[in-house]
Amino acid sequence: MKDIELWNEFVTKNNIVENKTFSSWQFGISDVQADELSTLVVSGKKTATASAHILYELEGEEIPKEGEYSIILNSKNEAVCIIQTSKVYITQFNKVSENHAYKEGEGDRSLGYWQKVHEEFFKKELSETGLEFETNMNVVCEEFEVVYKS
Repeated sequence: MKDIELWNEFVTKNNIVENKTFSSWQFGISDVQADELSTLVVSGKKTATASAHILYELEGEEIPKEGEYSIILNSKNEAVCIIQTSKVYITQFNKVSENHAYKEGEGDRSLGYWQKVHEEFFKKELSETGLEFETNMNVVCEEFEVVYKS
């Protein structure tokens, strides 16, 4: 299903009359990650994510805001669900909490696992823009809930 089709279905079924907007995106930087992470979101296991703050600045994008809607896409750019952001905060990578790591729903849900896979992810993502990973770099931590599934 295309993102706009899912959005229109959600708006109609929930009698949303306000002019709400949404963004559509995939998790991760590979097809495998997009599918694995979107499946975790749909299942309810993944209710949080983290992004490198510097990339928002470089791309001139605003960080997510509470109440915003996003349509999560799989590797085929098919809409799998709609999430609504419930909490956003910025902290250093090395200060991300065990609670946040657990909410990300990946691996064994431990902070150690989160740090390992996210360090690898951020190193690769940042290297594409000529930046280097640092353990004290700021990350945008976002919590969300699934409000509609395809």
